[in-house]
Amino acid sequence: MVMTISARDTRRSVRMLALAGVLAALVAVVLASIALGSYRLPLGAVFHALFAYDGSYSDVVVRDTRLPRTLLGIVAGMALGLAGALLQSVTRNPIAEPGILGINHGAAVLIVFASATFGITAPSQLVWFAFVGSFGATALVYAIGGSRGAGSPLRLALAGVAVQAMFVGINQAMMVIDTRTLDRMRFWLVGSLANRDLSDLTGLVPFFVAGVVLALLLGRSLNAIALGDDAAHGLGAKPAVIRLLGMVAVGLLAAVATAACGPIAFVGLMVPHLVRLVAGQDERWVLGLSVLAAPVVLLACDILGRLVAGSAELQVGIVTDVVGGLVFVFLIRRLRTVRK
Repeated sequence: MVMTISARDTRRSVRMLALAGVLAALVAVVLASIALGSYRLPLGAVFHALFAYDGSYSDVVVRDTRLPRTLLGIVAGMALGLAGALLQSVTRNPIAEPGILGINHGAAVLIVFASATFGITAPSQLVWFAFVGSFGATALVYAIGGSRGAGSPLRLALAGVAVQAMFVGINQAMMVIDTRTLDRMRFWLVGSLANRDLSDLTGLVPFFVAGVVLALLLGRSLNAIALGDDAAHGLGAKPAVIRLLGMVAVGLLAAVATAACGPIAFVGLMVPHLVRLVAGQDERWVLGLSVLAAPVVLLACDILGRLVAGSAELQVGIVTDVVGGLVFVFLIRRLRTVRK
C-alpha cells in the first residue's frame, strides 16, 4: 500500500511539473512569436506595444500583425491538439488525427466551395461549412475503413489518406476552374497563420468554447471506455453516447482550426503522444495538457517557418508537415514493433 501511494504521488508530481513546464513554454513561445520575424523586436518593445501603446512603428507591428497571428496560433493549436487527443481516445486508434483521417480536408472542401460559389471569406461564416464538411469526412472515412464503429489503425489511416487525396483533388479542381478562388485560397490551403486580424477570431469563439468544454467534460468517461465497452457499461458509462459526443467535439474543433488557418495536419498526432509520455493514460490529464502543449508546437513551427527562409517565410502548414511526417513514420515503426 505504501508503494502504491508513493507511485501515485510520484505520478501526480510528474504531471504537475509537466503542467508548469508547458505553461512556461507557452508564455515563452508567445513572446517569441510576437518578437521574432523578418523585423525582430526586443522584448522591451513588445511589452511597450502591449501595455503602453503610442502608435509607433513597432507598436503597430505588434498590435496589428504579430498579436493577431499569435492569438490565432493559440486558438488553432488548442483546437488541433485537443481534437487529436480526443479522436485517438474515442477511436482507440493511436494514429488517429483530423489531418491524417481527412477530417480537416473535408472541412476545407466546403470552405473552398463556399468561397467559390458564394464569395464568402469571413471565418465566422466559413466555420458553418467547415463543421458540416468535417462530419461528412468522418462518416466517409469510417464507412470505408471502419468496422463496427472502429477500424484497425492501418485501415483507418489508409481510408483517411484516400479520402484526403480525393478532397485535395476536388479543391484543386474548384480553384483551377475559378482563378479568383485560387488567388484567395492558395496560401490558406497550405495552412497559414499570416494576414489575420482579431475580427477573424470573434465569430469562431462560440464554436471553440463549445468544443473545448465538451471535450474536457468527457475526460472521465473516456477513461471508462478505455477499459472496453463491457467494463464501461459496468461503470455506468454509455460508450455509444460518449463516442458520439466525442465526435461532435472533434467536428467543432476541427472546423474552428480549419476555418481559421486552413487544413494543418500532424499537430493533433504529435502532441497527445508526447503528453502521454509524462501524463500516462489518464485522459483527463492527456486532454488538459494537450490543449496547452499544442499551441506551443504550432507557434514554434510558425516561428521556425519565419526564420529559416530569410526575408520570405514558410507557411506553418509546410513546417508541420515536415516535422509531423517524421513523427508519423516513427509511430508507424513503433506500432509495427509492438505488434511483433
